[in-house]
Amino acid sequence: MASKNLKIRSVEFEGIARAPHRAFMRAMGLGDKELAQPLVGVAHTWNEATPCNLSSNFLAQEAKRGIAEAGGTPREFVTIAVSDGIGMGHEGMKASLVSREVIADSVELMMRAHCYDALFAMAGCDKSLPGMLMAIGRLNLPSIFLYGGTIKPGRFRGQDVTIQHVYEAVGKVEAGQMTEQELYELECAACPGIGSCGGLFTANTMASVSEALGMALPGSASPPAVDEQRKQFAYASGKALMQLLKRGIRPSDILTKEAFENALTVALAMGGSTNVALHLPAIAHELGIRLTFDDFTRITCRTPHIADMTPGGKYVMEDLHRVGGVPVVMKTLLDAGLLHGDCLTVTGKTVAENLKRVKNAEQLRGQDVVHPVSRPLRESGGIVILKGNLAPEGAVIKVAGVNKLKHTGPARVFDDEQSCAAAIARREIKPGDVVVIRYVGPKGAPGMPEMLSVTAALRGQGLGYDVALVTDGRFSGATTGLMVGHVGPEAFVGGPIAAIRDGDMIEIDATNPAKGRINVQLSKEELKKRLQKWKQPKPHYEHGALAKYARIVGRACDGAVTH
Repeated sequence: MASKNLKIRSVEFEGIARAPHRAFMRAMGLGDKELAQPLVGVAHTWNEATPCNLSSNFLAQEAKRGIAEAGGTPREFVTIAVSDGIGMGHEGMKASLVSREVIADSVELMMRAHCYDALFAMAGCDKSLPGMLMAIGRLNLPSIFLYGGTIKPGRFRGQDVTIQHVYEAVGKVEAGQMTEQELYELECAACPGIGSCGGLFTANTMASVSEALGMALPGSASPPAVDEQRKQFAYASGKALMQLLKRGIRPSDILTKEAFENALTVALAMGGSTNVALHLPAIAHELGIRLTFDDFTRITCRTPHIADMTPGGKYVMEDLHRVGGVPVVMKTLLDAGLLHGDCLTVTGKTVAENLKRVKNAEQLRGQDVVHPVSRPLRESGGIVILKGNLAPEGAVIKVAGVNKLKHTGPARVFDDEQSCAAAIARREIKPGDVVVIRYVGPKGAPGMPEMLSVTAALRGQGLGYDVALVTDGRFSGATTGLMVGHVGPEAFVGGPIAAIRDGDMIEIDATNPAKGRINVQLSKEELKKRLQKWKQPKPHYEHGALAKYARIVGRACDGAVTH
């Protein structure tokens, strides 16, 4: 049984003055034994808004069982989780990135208000994963993270499919390449059950990151939500958390600069979502660690792309699970000298110790999900940072699986996503164009919405490599093609993207990961002249959560944090 000396913060239940507090706890079935033990917050994001979070409810019970058996008193609570997929392509997407901050803030407030001693954090959908990890870093109490699990791929006409195929099929219908009946059949087949989007989109990318950071048990990122191993990992994570508490191991002992470099290396080697360029700096920020675009460039130049994952490749998360999961990727990178093996993890062991008995890709026969470092899919990582007169603070492009990395063409400028989507539906975008969607940055939208509906429609129309897209917004992890996001400074604060006009020639070059460039063919004098005439538009929201967010959110290159 745990002793009182394990209690870090739950002093509110001790002494005569705390009798009323104990009375509330007794009303929920707690007795002297439970009140004497460490109180452990079990935070998760269960809701019926999205299939991504439906596993959290039953997994939390397994985690609580592990905590209780190891001498803790679990106290379960939930927070919000916005569905990126359902919010996509309309006003609702503006709430997505904002929800990351709300999740982190709400978990912090629950933990502080009730003085819990440790945190078990579980999440399923895109922003809920970094939101939970941000709370873990901010609170710096003994903590562990668990992913709710990926969805299994659907089957459509003999092929594995994901939600990405449904988005792209919309463009195919618009282009007359697919019938509405075929789209309906695909719609009904793509998502066969609970879990997060099946490809290496943002949720599965951040789940992989949680392992690479050392905040989740090895192997816990890849099992599908419906796999029995999910329950086993939940139970084991609950028990592991109590060991962290007993040993006094806190997130700041695990989440070092080297751990963030490991996480970035794994994400780049797997061809993960561009959203890591927002979420990793934001999590690091909670620990007082600065992770910059220069770090991204430095690490992508030395990191080979070795995991053949969708959307740029062939395989979904369940396929990676079948060959050993994220530990195989990490072991392959570690053996090549590309990871910091001495970083501490939630097992109480180092990265190298955790991976001691894991086979690397060279040793695994009969699979091509993870390639050896000697035979990579690409010599450098899956994300490239671009800079130039159009993006002095930088911009982000995912190059994993993208064949064309250089483009020059005339701008087609839109001040919101909806007008651009309408133009695409009318088939007004032509080969060679550079579509510019602006005023959709962190402050401008606000909330920096994803552009999957637009990018998938272009791809569905067969324009994925004939057209480039440039935005101060961001992209879904399912986006692929010559798509440049996170352009900074954003248009709403008077960045150069605000000065672009239809017909201006824009140059994009991501062929050299060390010197990625994005420029508009305008002189300094012309850009300055245009910006001097520019006037900031009125905010879209004057009150409420989005208005508050717009006032306090920072730059995309810093993770779009609000403090």
